[in-house]
Amino acid sequence: MHILHLEDDALDADLVHREVARHEADTTWTTVDSAEAFHTAMQQARFDAIVSDNRVPGIDGLQALQVARERRPGVPFVFVSGNTDPHWAEHCLVSGATDYVPKTQLWRMPSALQRIRSKRESERLAWLTQARAVLVDAVKQLSLARSVEAIVEIVRHAARQINQADGATFVLRDGDQCHYVDEDAIAPLWKGLRFPLETCISGWAMLNRSPAVIPDIYADPRIPHDAYRPTFVKSLVMVPIRGEAPIGAIGNYWATEHHATPDEVELIQALADSTSLAFENVALVQGLEARVQQRTADLEDANRELEAFSFSVSHDLRAPLRAVQGYGDLLAQVTPPLEGEAATFVHHIRHAARRMNTLIDDMLSLSKLTRAEVRKRPVSIGSMVRDILNGLRDTTPARQVRTDVDESLVAEADAALLRLALENLLSNAWKYSGKREDALIEFFAEPQPDGRLAYCVRDNGAGFDMAYAQRLFEPFRRMHSESDFPGTGVGLAIVHRVIRKHGGELWAQAAKNRGATFRFTLPGQADERSAVP
Repeated sequence: MHILHLEDDALDADLVHREVARHEADTTWTTVDSAEAFHTAMQQARFDAIVSDNRVPGIDGLQALQVARERRPGVPFVFVSGNTDPHWAEHCLVSGATDYVPKTQLWRMPSALQRIRSKRESERLAWLTQARAVLVDAVKQLSLARSVEAIVEIVRHAARQINQADGATFVLRDGDQCHYVDEDAIAPLWKGLRFPLETCISGWAMLNRSPAVIPDIYADPRIPHDAYRPTFVKSLVMVPIRGEAPIGAIGNYWATEHHATPDEVELIQALADSTSLAFENVALVQGLEARVQQRTADLEDANRELEAFSFSVSHDLRAPLRAVQGYGDLLAQVTPPLEGEAATFVHHIRHAARRMNTLIDDMLSLSKLTRAEVRKRPVSIGSMVRDILNGLRDTTPARQVRTDVDESLVAEADAALLRLALENLLSNAWKYSGKREDALIEFFAEPQPDGRLAYCVRDNGAGFDMAYAQRLFEPFRRMHSESDFPGTGVGLAIVHRVIRKHGGELWAQAAKNRGATFRFTLPGQADERSAVP
C-alpha cells in the first residue's frame, strides 16, 4: 500500500510507520506536514489510503478529509490523533472517516490498514466480476456483428461500462490521420473529427503499438493541451486496436484525476483485441457476401442467356424444321410416287427432320431441368415404375418382356422429376433389351454399406463397355451406333441431373451383351420399407 501521511510531528510519524512496518512490510509512505504540501501531494500522486493527524499548519483533519473526498473519492481516510475523546472520534467517523486510531493505541493501526486492504480487495473483485461480465457480453455481440457500424455501436458503450469511465471514444486510422468515429461520454468530445497521427494520443498508441496511461493530461507532453481544455477530460487510457499494424484505438476518459489500474488497462485492451477480431470477421463475411452476390448475378445472367437460347431453339429453329418436315411429307405423297434414288432422298430428309425435332425436345428438357425447383413428398416409386412399364408395353404389344418390380418401395422426391428420370431409365432398358427373346427388366432396392438405400433398374440387354462409363452421363454421349439403337444420347444426362437436383448419386454397372444396372440414391432414404401416408 502507498499511504499519504498528514503529520507535522516527525517522531509521531516515525512511531506510526514503525508500528505498521511490523505487520505490513510492503507499505510505503509519503509524509507531508503542511496544507501546501498536502495539496501538492494530492495533485501529483495516487494513494491507497490517507492517514491524518487532527491538525497541521494551514489545515485541520476534517478539512483534509473534505479535500480528499472531492479530489480522490473512495480513498480510505484514517485519523491518527492524540485526541482520545470518544465523542470527537465519533464525530470524525460520522463526517466520513474510515477509521479513528488514538496515538496512544498505535497497535490498532495494522488492523485498521488490514481492514482497508480487505475491503479494497473485495471491492476490486466485485468490480472485476462486473467488468468481465460486460466484456464477455460485448465479445458475444461482436462475434455476431456483420458491419463496421455494428462494431462501433457495441464497443463505444462497452468501453465506457467496463471501466465505469466518464467517457469512451472509438478511433479508426484513416491513412495518416486519426478519425474519431464515435463516442459515449458525459459531454461532447471529438466525434467526427480527424487529427494527424503525430498530434493526438490515439495516434501515439497506434504508432507505438502500446497503451497510453495518463493520470494527468496537463502533465503529459504527449497530450495536445489546447484540444483538451474545452472538454471535461482530466485522465485517460488509450489502447490500440490490433497489436501488429494497429487499425484504430479505444479510449477511456475520466473527469477527475484517475490513476488507471493494471486491471482497467488489461480489460480495455481485451476489448480492443476482440474488436480487431470482429473487424476481420466482418471483412471475411463481406468478402464472402460479395462473392455470393457476384456468383448470383452471374447465374442470373446465365439463366437469362439460357432462357433466350431455349426460346431461340424452340421458336427460331422449329420454324424452318417444320418447313423441312412439311415439304418432305408432301414429296412422299406426290402422284405419281417418287421412285428409286429420289424416294430414298425423301426418306432420309424426313428421318433427319424427325431426329432433329427429337434433339430439340431433349435440349429443351435439359434446359428446363436446370431451372426446375424440387418439391419433395412421399412417392410410391414402385407403383410409378409399374405404370411406366405398362405404358411401354402398350407401345410395342408384340414384344414379350418379363418384368419384376417391387411395388412396395416408397421414396421422398419430386414426383414429376422422379417420373422423368424413371421414364428415361426404363425406356433405355426396354430399348437395349429389344434384341433378346428372353428380355427381363427389374426394379428393386438394395442397402449400401453406408446405410443408404439404392434404387436399381436392371436389364439383360446389350449393356456397354465400362471403360467408357465415366462419360456415360454427358449430354449427347452414346455407347451404341444409331443404326443399332436409335436415340439422341440425352436420356441418361436427364436422369443424372434429376438425381443430382435431389442431392442423390447415380452410377452404373454393365458389361457388353450382358445387360446393365443403374443405381441411384435419394437423400434421407434409409434401408427400410414404408408406406405412403
